[in-house]
Amino acid sequence: MNIMLFFNTNLNAFLAVVGILSLFIGSFLNVVIYRLPRMMEQNWSEECRLYLGLKPHADNEKLNLCLPFSHCPRCKKNIRPWHNIPLFSYLWLRGHCAYCHAPISSRYPFVEVLTAIVSTYIAWKFGFTIQTLAALLFTWVGICLIFIDLDFHLLPDQLTLSLLWLGAFFSLFNVFCDAHTAIIGAIVGYLIFAITQFFFKAATGKIGMGQGDFKFLAALGACLGWQLLPLVILLASVSGIIFAVAHMIIKRRFKSVPLPFGPYLAVAGWIALLWGQEIMQLYLQTIL
Repeated sequence: MNIMLFFNTNLNAFLAVVGILSLFIGSFLNVVIYRLPRMMEQNWSEECRLYLGLKPHADNEKLNLCLPFSHCPRCKKNIRPWHNIPLFSYLWLRGHCAYCHAPISSRYPFVEVLTAIVSTYIAWKFGFTIQTLAALLFTWVGICLIFIDLDFHLLPDQLTLSLLWLGAFFSLFNVFCDAHTAIIGAIVGYLIFAITQFFFKAATGKIGMGQGDFKFLAALGACLGWQLLPLVILLASVSGIIFAVAHMIIKRRFKSVPLPFGPYLAVAGWIALLWGQEIMQLYLQTIL
């Protein structure tokens, strides 16, 4: 039977495949979240040493997204394939290394389950279509950006620019917006934060946000089109303010504390991707 016809007529089978596959995708996203910032720091360190005329670190572990193989950070033993099954291995091992019994961060199964849930919902909403593929890629990159920014206050160009080009590519097929709208969205998205930062720095002498936020909003503009950018900024700003105030109250720290804005942009962009048109139509019906 033709696989496209099968999945078009058997939604539950399609959802099951997406759910299982996205658990493994979530496991890979954990690798990206952990390794990509460290790869960047390693490269920056080597570039600085080269610029200063120093010898490269001979004992540095060369990192990429494939090598070295997954291993326990405490005992350094490689993780066996049956110890690396998403979610199930964590439950089977009760959250501890199979060799030295060091605790495994709950972040890993959380990312895997989160990826599976949101991916399955996307498959249910859009079905077996190109919209599902585009939305899944958007979501997976967004999850990486959320946790990297939370950990390092960093939005890597490797992810933000990849998302921008993905948005531009899918706009050629009018997946979520046309190419004209996507290009304007990328330009406007970048300029909104760049101009805001320029005036903020001129007025206060401080840097309010990094250029990673500029590129991320440009990527969201390329994916969603310029019309949804006001909604993205509104949702991200409101949620960011609420969290910042709650954080200051809970921590009892009322001085200026830098907080990453990328997670709020990612969540706001995901909401706009799935329900942006409906929200905008409801808003227009309310005010007109």
